[in-house]
Amino acid sequence: MNNLMLTKNRNILQRDKRNLGNYGGWASLMDELFNDELQLAKSKDFNKGLSNPKVNIIESDEAYILDMAVPGFKKTDFIIGLENEELSIAAEIKVEEDTKENYTRKEFVYASFKRTFLLPETVDDTAINASYTDGILTVSIPKKEEAKPKPARTIEIS
Repeated sequence: MNNLMLTKNRNILQRDKRNLGNYGGWASLMDELFNDELQLAKSKDFNKGLSNPKVNIIESDEAYILDMAVPGFKKTDFIIGLENEELSIAAEIKVEEDTKENYTRKEFVYASFKRTFLLPETVDDTAINASYTDGILTVSIPKKEEAKPKPARTIEIS
């Protein structure tokens, strides 16, 4: 009798060993061999996609600087858009299937992400620019003149 159940601790299918009699050791060995295969089958799309890339945002008196760690992309892979004070950054990589090689495992197939940022009203959205160097996408979001801090001054009494 083949009794399969979903275990709560590992979320994988395992054989129910209660009714296996003298074959318990054999069942354990088979579970060790095949549980890895079940996990691979369950997560075969593990590396399809990309978790949200890490971002650092620096605010200066003049601008906001957004640095995003996205190694492995080219400048042409990015789509940066602005709509209704929302900045969106997206990228997608598709690797052509290579039928010449007999891969045991292949994870270099597809990667994509999309991040959005709500911009404050104090930014000059007509002057946003971006650059990509050494795996870091840098987006410079300048502030409007009225949002920049004014230098301290003294006021004469008349």
